[in-house]
Amino acid sequence: MSIAVIAGLGNPGAEYARTRHNLGFWLVDALARDSGAVFRDEKRFQSAVARIETSGRTLWLFKPLTFMNESGSAVAPFLHFHKLPATALAVVHDDITLPLGRMKISVRGSAGGHNGIESIIAHLGEDFARVKLGIGSKAHPEMNLADHVLSRLTGEEETTLAARQPDFLAGLRVLIAEGSAAAMNKINGIKN
Repeated sequence: MSIAVIAGLGNPGAEYARTRHNLGFWLVDALARDSGAVFRDEKRFQSAVARIETSGRTLWLFKPLTFMNESGSAVAPFLHFHKLPATALAVVHDDITLPLGRMKISVRGSAGGHNGIESIIAHLGEDFARVKLGIGSKAHPEMNLADHVLSRLTGEEETTLAARQPDFLAGLRVLIAEGSAAAMNKINGIKN
């Protein structure tokens, strides 16, 4: 099945807006702007939702407004309401194993320590696409992981991400138009 829902993960609230953990929100917001779509709050799904018509079909952009650790409790009811399987879902999220400015697409697998992905797996199983956006590893081994992912991006890092955003959007468009296998072949080998 083709991708019908792109869910960007993050934490709600202005205090989290420019943190590494909110790169999923950041990219889905950019796709909405680029497509002329506007998010609206959907209280019954604890989310903000935008709708795009592309290639003659509907694509939903989705941002859970639960906190990261409860992402699945927002995403799963939305998919169930629209009678969509997990294979119709792509989740955009931060990844500490990739350097900042890198995107990687995968399907299935473990949560890799990401609490938002773990929550979605608990509600839907593993059979969905993941769009991983690198945030780099911790600055120091003794640094708390939560402190790292919830830290604000530096000006230099924001500049790097702004420069990479068109490539990230192009990657999402390949995923939407051609599916996961084609997107993995085209995107995963690209370096910064």
